[in-house]
Amino acid sequence: MSSDNSFIDYLQELLSGLGKVSLRRMFGGHGIYYDGLMFALAFEQRLFLKVDAETRAAFAAAGCEAWTYEGKDKTVQMSYWTVPDEAMDSTEAMTPWARRAFAAALRKANAKPSARPKAAKKPASAGKAAKAAATPRAKAAKAKSAGPSETSARNSTRKPRG
Repeated sequence: MSSDNSFIDYLQELLSGLGKVSLRRMFGGHGIYYDGLMFALAFEQRLFLKVDAETRAAFAAAGCEAWTYEGKDKTVQMSYWTVPDEAMDSTEAMTPWARRAFAAALRKANAKPSARPKAAKKPASAGKAAKAAATPRAKAAKAKSAGPSETSARNSTRKPRG
């Protein structure tokens, strides 16, 4: 555990060129956040940075690798990649990579929602639907049983003008 804590402390120092980052435990690793956005993750003593279509080529050219895991039927590739070895040596070397990762996270957060079809709304429960349907009828029945109102009684006794 102490080696995990020292790695996390090192990452906070390494990423400080971006600004104050925070880490949250998740899935056996740590999500790394800046300005409320997760832009990196630490898992099994490795750092992975967020990539997107704009930054993927730079990471690939630097020899970085995508974080993958074995799914039920296939290998799943995530949008987090390793960092170049030299970026792990200093804050100055890491900062441009961290900025790219944060920019990718920001683009993702600001992207328009995908055009997915909306899910059908669930029908109200039978109890709620029955109560809602009965309420107007109950009010109407109550009004009828009370007899005609004074105004409607006057209107019904009027003779047409002529």
